[in-house]
Amino acid sequence: MSGEKVVEQGAQRPGVETPELFGVEPAVHEKVLAEAERIKALGEAAEREARDPVNQPTINNWLEAMGNTDPRWQAGEAPPSMAQVWTMYGLGGKPPADDPLHGMMGVLTEAGFTAVLGTNCEQEYLRTLRVGEQVRVTTALDSVVGPKRTGMGVGYFVTSRNTWYVTRPDGTSEVVATMLFRVLKFIPRRPSVEPVETSA
Repeated sequence: MSGEKVVEQGAQRPGVETPELFGVEPAVHEKVLAEAERIKALGEAAEREARDPVNQPTINNWLEAMGNTDPRWQAGEAPPSMAQVWTMYGLGGKPPADDPLHGMMGVLTEAGFTAVLGTNCEQEYLRTLRVGEQVRVTTALDSVVGPKRTGMGVGYFVTSRNTWYVTRPDGTSEVVATMLFRVLKFIPRRPSVEPVETSA
């Protein structure tokens, strides 16, 4: 009939976008998204303290490695970009069971996305740390986006958020730094195989 729009059976309805899955099974995609929402709902988790307070010997080692000769960092303050250093795992250290990033990595590995590549990070420093302060960090899952087709293969971009705290003298918590860290968890592309000529 004139004036009426006809939507064919199986066609995409106006205003409803169907995501491109690039070969990922719909059931797998739905499970990945459901697990992402579950983990995101946990908020900040996996809180842990640095093994040692902020200290001058570690600052000195970092300055030497970076070639930084600013005298400011010899007077009781730590370079802001050292925030992550204080809470790094020791040799052989493993993330706690409730670590959101580790949990999401496990979900994607189980779904067949076995390779990982760090893509970028964004750090924000609210103030410098001082020698003697005890730092602690939390992790939260910020976003899971995909699947996306990349030069490395089809995968999901996973962004986590770390927040570093110190405790004020009155017992309240103060945020001193944050970091968004993004990785690509993907299925590696199969290398193209060129035909090999053989002599007759």
